[in-house]
Amino acid sequence: MGSREIKSPEDMLETPASLEEDGRSRKKLGMFFIESDNRRTAFGRGYTGGTTPVDIHGKPIADLSKTGGWIAALFIFGNEMAERMAYFGLSVNMVAFMFYVMHRPFSSSSNAVNNFLGISQVSSVLGGFLADAYLGRYWTIAIFTTIYLAGLIGITLCASMKIFVPNQDQCDQLSLLLGSCEPAKPWQMLYLYVVLYLTAFGAAGIRPCVSSFGADQFDERSKDYKTLLDRHRLPGGSPLTRVAQVLVAAFKKQHVPFTRSELVGLYELPGRHSAIKGSGKIPHTDDFRCLDKAALQLKEDGGNPSPWRLCTVTQVEEVKILIKLIPIPACTIMLNVILTEFITLSIQQAYTLNTHIGKLKLPVTCMPVFPGLSIFLILCLYYSVFVPVSRRITGHPHGASQLQRVGIGLFISILSVAWGGVFERFRRGYAIKHGYEFSFLTPMPDLSAYWLLIQYCLIGIAEVFSIVGLLEFLYEEAPDAMKSIGSAYAAIAGGLGCFAASIINSIVKSVTRNPENKQRSWLSQNINNAKFDYFYWLLTVLSIINFCFFLYSAHRYKYRTEQTFEAWETKQNILAEDS
Repeated sequence: MGSREIKSPEDMLETPASLEEDGRSRKKLGMFFIESDNRRTAFGRGYTGGTTPVDIHGKPIADLSKTGGWIAALFIFGNEMAERMAYFGLSVNMVAFMFYVMHRPFSSSSNAVNNFLGISQVSSVLGGFLADAYLGRYWTIAIFTTIYLAGLIGITLCASMKIFVPNQDQCDQLSLLLGSCEPAKPWQMLYLYVVLYLTAFGAAGIRPCVSSFGADQFDERSKDYKTLLDRHRLPGGSPLTRVAQVLVAAFKKQHVPFTRSELVGLYELPGRHSAIKGSGKIPHTDDFRCLDKAALQLKEDGGNPSPWRLCTVTQVEEVKILIKLIPIPACTIMLNVILTEFITLSIQQAYTLNTHIGKLKLPVTCMPVFPGLSIFLILCLYYSVFVPVSRRITGHPHGASQLQRVGIGLFISILSVAWGGVFERFRRGYAIKHGYEFSFLTPMPDLSAYWLLIQYCLIGIAEVFSIVGLLEFLYEEAPDAMKSIGSAYAAIAGGLGCFAASIINSIVKSVTRNPENKQRSWLSQNINNAKFDYFYWLLTVLSIINFCFFLYSAHRYKYRTEQTFEAWETKQNILAEDS
């Protein structure tokens, strides 16, 4: 689509004061801005134009043929792979470390790890904010990786030096079962939490930037999508400040009608370029009409209005886009609840099972690593098998749209947690039948832990479809100067899933425990007397409800290219009426 100017307020022969009919004025408002200049799409949707490729110092790149591409992407991939290995290794081992070394109960250990996971993901919005507003993605990743490394060093010292852990003498398995081991001192737990959350803070700056930074290395305008391009992007200013300005300006003008005689039009800078660095202009849409009040230009606003009173159309549309994106990542919170529960609770299951492969005995804490391994293997099959086959069936470049893939993942996550409930019911019945009712730390030699691989593989498949689809969806649909904030939505959903897991655990423990009748909680420390199968089936019901909400939200969502086409069609109709 070429660059062309739509009638600006001063060029209009007909003023808004003459538009008495509300329906017609609503259509006319869409003409009071300049259409975006370099508007392009990736695979038929998503706006990524209006930006200038720069180097690490923020200077424009003269020769694009020698930068970016797969070489740069592989370095980014290597950094992220190392970060993910440390992150998940820490996550799955911390539960066992806090139980066996720090002598904390399984329940509090699981909740501590859930909170660590939640903080590291929810606070990633800070990393996205700094990347978009001030630092850029490269320097944000570099700085927070250093913080992340400092936290990991602190945790390593905690595990290596006796001064940081309680006395381990006379703390055998029986003492652990009875809870009679020497507890950790308050300062020891304080140190552990400080370095743990320092690590979480470091991860918060990496996650929302790395996928977008990797995607920046390729030029989506190329037919083969592999043209070398370093799109270090210039920071586009504070996105949260722009959001606040829209909300404040819309509130100040909430009582101003769209047909007011002093109305000049919807405010936008003249010319081809947006007022937001790193962003192209965004066409006006009719969604969330109350926010359009922020762009209503009145004569009293003067020639140099405050951004807290008058915002551009592009700025208003940025806020609209962020709001419209929320339901989709929100629907993935339940998937993250399931994954979090598998990482922490399945360790208790694995302690009662045989982890031998022939003569090789795997540590129990290796079991939750299998979801990550399955994700890696399934990704290979995904791009080599699923995409080509489904592309022939659907004709879609990716085999299925982003939202379709998210839906497939959510459905498979329901199967994974349902299977978890079925297997746990069998495992608990087997333990009681063979006399292991009170030995929840003793493995049963005839029952293999690798039955857990079924639920791990299913949740891995769910992750591949949902998270990959979600990240692509957020990257393509987010505003140009808010790509990292869009990616942070996925991390926030993951963090809220971790917090939700802790909340659900606490509620279930409180509701299902009755000391007067000596009724144990569904999630009691002795898993052979607990009701983990009931808990998994509860999660299955919640997941089904969540899936229904996703279907409703996905059905209502309109891709930005669809809205742009509708706006263009409306404009053509209005121009035809005027002529």
